[in-house]
Amino acid sequence: MIESMIQFILAGLTSGAIYALVGLGFSIIYNASHVINFAQGEFIVIGGMSTVALLAAGVPLPLAIVLATLVTMLVGMALAKFAIQPAKDADVVALIIITIGASIFLRGVVQLVFGKDIHSLPAFSGETPLNLMGATLMPQSLWVMGISSALIVVIAWFFNATLAGKAMLATAYNALAARLMGVDTKWVLLSAFALSALLGAVGGIVVTPITFVSYESGIMLGLKGFSAAVLGGLGNGVGAVAGGLILGIVEALSAGYLSSAYKDAIAFIIILVVLVFRPNGLFGKKGIDRV
Repeated sequence: MIESMIQFILAGLTSGAIYALVGLGFSIIYNASHVINFAQGEFIVIGGMSTVALLAAGVPLPLAIVLATLVTMLVGMALAKFAIQPAKDADVVALIIITIGASIFLRGVVQLVFGKDIHSLPAFSGETPLNLMGATLMPQSLWVMGISSALIVVIAWFFNATLAGKAMLATAYNALAARLMGVDTKWVLLSAFALSALLGAVGGIVVTPITFVSYESGIMLGLKGFSAAVLGGLGNGVGAVAGGLILGIVEALSAGYLSSAYKDAIAFIIILVVLVFRPNGLFGKKGIDRV
C-alpha cells in the first residue's frame, strides 16, 4: 500500500515537474504582455524533436541539446516579433486566437519537417531502475526533476538578482511606468517569449526519453501547463510551479487508485473548479479580467 502510494507520488512529481515548467512559461509571457500563449506546448515538441533530429544527424547529445534549445528560443522570439507585437493593441480574445493559430501553424511545420512518427531519445544515464522505499524509479525521472528544479531556481535568480529580470518584473507590474523609466518593453516581450521557449524546450528534451514525442504531443502538455498556471494563479511564478506539482500528483493518484482513463480529464476538472470557486488561483492576486 505504502509502496504503491510512493510509486504514484514519484510518477506525479516527474510529470508535475514538466507541467511546472510549462505553467511557468505561461506566467512569464502573461506577466510581460498579458497574453495567454496557447502555443506554449509546441515549444516542448520543437525542443524534443530538434534534439532527436540532431542526434540522428550525428551531433553529440550535449551539443544537440544546446542547439535544440537555441532553435526553440528563436522560434519563440519569432512568434513574439511577427505575431504578438504587431497585434499588441488588440483585445485579449484576439491575442488568444492569434496564439491558437500560431500553435496550429507550428504543429503543421513540425509535422512537415519531422513527420508523423513518434520519436524518442536515449535515457541520459541508462535505464536500470532504482529502488526507493519499495518503489521503482527510472533514472531519467531524476533527470527530469533535477533539471527542472535547477532551471526554476535559475529563473528565480534571474528575476530577483539581474537588471534584465527586474526590468521584466517592472514591465509586468506597470508597463507604462516601465516605458517612462526607459525600459524597452519590446525587448521585454522578446525576452519573455525566449525564456518561455527555453523552459518548454528543456522540458521537452528531458521528458522525451520517458514519454516519447510526436508533432501532436504539445496539445495536451500545453493544456496541462495552462491548468497548472490557472491553479497556482495566472501570472504567479511560484503558483505555476506549485500548481504543476499538485496537478501531477493528483493526476498520478487518480490514475493509480481510480482509472487511467480519468488521467487527462483531471487537468480540465481542475480548471473548471478553480475558475468557479477561486478564479485568482491558489496564489494569484485578487481581480478578474472578463474575457
